[in-house]
Amino acid sequence: MTGHTISSYLTLVTLIITVRTTSTSLSNYTFPMPPPSSHPTATSLMGHIFVSSDSFLSFCSNSEITQVAVSRLHHLLVHAGVPSTALPTPNDLCLSLFATVITLLVYFFLFGKRHVRNRQKLAEELRMAQLQVHYLEEKLILSTAKDLSTAKDNGHGGPVRIFMDGAFDMMHYGHMNAFRLGRSLGTHLIVGVNSDESIKKCKGAPLMNDQERLTMVQGCKFVDEVVPGCPYVMNSEYLDYVIKKFKVDYVIHGDDPCIVDGKDVYAAAKAKGKYQTIPRTEGVSTTDIVGRMLLMTKDHHCRTSDTEQDQGGAKRVREKSIVLGQQSKFLTTSRMLRLFSGGIQAPRKEQHVVYMDGAWDMFHCGHVAILKEAKMRGDYLIVGIHGDAVVNENRGSNLPLMNLHERVLSVLGCRYVDDVLIDAPYVITPEMINSLHISEVVHGSRSDNMGHQQTYAERYHVPRHLGIFTLINSPSEFHLTNIVQRIQKNQETFQAKFDRKSQQEIEYYNEKYGTIFEQNCS
Repeated sequence: MTGHTISSYLTLVTLIITVRTTSTSLSNYTFPMPPPSSHPTATSLMGHIFVSSDSFLSFCSNSEITQVAVSRLHHLLVHAGVPSTALPTPNDLCLSLFATVITLLVYFFLFGKRHVRNRQKLAEELRMAQLQVHYLEEKLILSTAKDLSTAKDNGHGGPVRIFMDGAFDMMHYGHMNAFRLGRSLGTHLIVGVNSDESIKKCKGAPLMNDQERLTMVQGCKFVDEVVPGCPYVMNSEYLDYVIKKFKVDYVIHGDDPCIVDGKDVYAAAKAKGKYQTIPRTEGVSTTDIVGRMLLMTKDHHCRTSDTEQDQGGAKRVREKSIVLGQQSKFLTTSRMLRLFSGGIQAPRKEQHVVYMDGAWDMFHCGHVAILKEAKMRGDYLIVGIHGDAVVNENRGSNLPLMNLHERVLSVLGCRYVDDVLIDAPYVITPEMINSLHISEVVHGSRSDNMGHQQTYAERYHVPRHLGIFTLINSPSEFHLTNIVQRIQKNQETFQAKFDRKSQQEIEYYNEKYGTIFEQNCS
């Protein structure tokens, strides 16, 4: 709305109020009509608006509802001590309401959404600032790695051996990115996996057992060596043992504090000058992933049905749709995908290319086991990852738990995967087989499809017809349902842990970015 239009509107409202408050009735007032013209002028348009508004106000003033309202208002004002000569007339009341409504509407269209626009602007500025922070942190890590390498060369030379440890419960692409960052500080990454007993003593029982967590860490392509049974809190004696046995140069951990019973878990490493930090992968955590599942009911992963009768009395089944209510805050950039894809090369002509597709939701030890089995059948493994819409259509409206970008990073971090096909077609076609030079298509005997019917006939019709489809035995019985059932079995415990960790994460981000983070995440 221009300044001229606003000025005209204010002039109109002032004119109406002035005329309506005079002793002369507006019904006897003759508005000077402009001369006929094929093109209406601003004056004629104002005149039409004025006359139309007068008719509308007269209609409202004479209505039964207005008369009753004015009568009750007069009764209230008289009891309040207002003189009868000062009581408003029906015309006064309607005119005031009309002017108020018009003014509020004009204000809303001009300024009503200003706070929404400001909030969106601040959220975008925060997103860009986080991307810039991530970029600078990567540059700082590369600079630190160069310094560490130089210091090593000035000493006795040789590889720079990095040690990281953790619980890695429900391991995800955030852990994988931490391994990638840790390894970038040296040439050889050793990862210690905390034992069930030590985790339970310090922070409560883990969701995954020792072997399941070991399988996930061993399956990450950024890890060179794994040490099982590592204590959650390293004392000086254990640190000396690790440094001597594995020839460790530096102990690495994220830049978020790790305090147990008021003690710094890495105090011993810091005291020996062997400690370095890396930035944590923001936007994803085990707490966040558990929170996504805590939003579900016990039937959230199962399609439930209601039976109802139609008009003819026949019974029919109606599916319920339960929508997951939490979205990932992880910022997936092309640079992050490129870093996870480092070292990928195209298959050579003579190589046996194996293709395996799926949702790969909540990437777990069962996935790692079947991908290892698939890789053993050939020289080059391509993993197809179905898009969110395809997974949603085939598994229900509450899946996938992780979006396509999160699932892509998880699969790219697996050491047995040579390349991925993003948003892979659900039905394999001849063109796809020829384009990717696929020699064999495989599928596991077990699936995360939560008990739904598998449609192999249509989905794998082409590779079956070509004789290149193989159904392989899944070496692990672990699947997504195991995770869900464990969380549901101890829902109160995990809810309390989730609430506590969520508050800690908010405090961490507020300290790093300011209170604006909490406002944009709420």
